[in-house]
Amino acid sequence: MQQPAVCHLPNEDLEILNVEYGKNMIKLLRIRRDGKKHCIKEVEACVHLRLDSVNEYSQGDNSAVIPTDTMKNAVLALAKCNGIETIEQFALDICNYFISSYCHVMYVKAYIQEAPWRRLEQNGVPHAHSFIFVPEGIRFCEVERCQDGCPLISSGIKDLKLKKTTQSGFEGFHRDKYTTLPETTDRILSAELFCKWYYGKCQDIDFDCVWDIVHDSVLEAFSGPPDCGEYSPSYQKTVNDIQMLILARVPQIEETEVILNNIHYFVTDLKKLGLANEKEVLIPVETPYGSCTCVLRRKKCLEEQA
Repeated sequence: MQQPAVCHLPNEDLEILNVEYGKNMIKLLRIRRDGKKHCIKEVEACVHLRLDSVNEYSQGDNSAVIPTDTMKNAVLALAKCNGIETIEQFALDICNYFISSYCHVMYVKAYIQEAPWRRLEQNGVPHAHSFIFVPEGIRFCEVERCQDGCPLISSGIKDLKLKKTTQSGFEGFHRDKYTTLPETTDRILSAELFCKWYYGKCQDIDFDCVWDIVHDSVLEAFSGPPDCGEYSPSYQKTVNDIQMLILARVPQIEETEVILNNIHYFVTDLKKLGLANEKEVLIPVETPYGSCTCVLRRKKCLEEQA
């Protein structure tokens, strides 16, 4: 079969909007030993760079390209030399290193997520060097920095699975000829949550404290008081409740994005087994699922940008 001829377009007809490259999924475990007490951070990092030219892309000239293997080694070295107090600070360290070390690096983006290890406790006593994997949501962050610019920092929670067996309903919705869904005031709300927030001026922020407050706010807004719960008229309203509570509690956060995927459960028919099913046995339906996304920002941030 004849190969098609290479098509050459005039350069003036084309514009390169963005060229960046990097190393993804750099995985490492950093152990800090303070005598018998050990602290750990297991992370996965992705680092991308944008250079001051695109010659490697347009001309095949690699003279300015920092190899991605070098980028990986730099991340490992920074983990050794600086430690990892928080993933946000580690991402800042990575961005600062590449911006300060290479004058031809115009932009750096570092994404880091942390494996959810928690220190084991025995009879309420924290263990010195043993940990348990507790997936109460994956903590992540992203830092972007340009030459002569301030870093932009965002943090987040993903893969957080939540469920409540009552105090959720859906009624009064629009109906047409294709609507078969019955209204209900009592259903299971089972969700997988992604939450990302953006900081304003990033000075003297206790990233661990903010993450804990946001995590607790998500759980509280979703579930309500422990004795009676909080009624959710829709999972869209639950998204709003989560965002409003986060912004009320953390003034350093300017904007929050929440994605809530609603995993459905259907009551299975047990009549053929001679049994009644009073919403006691349900079958999860992984697909299709509902999804709601909302980005909520303080008005003053919009006014400042304008």
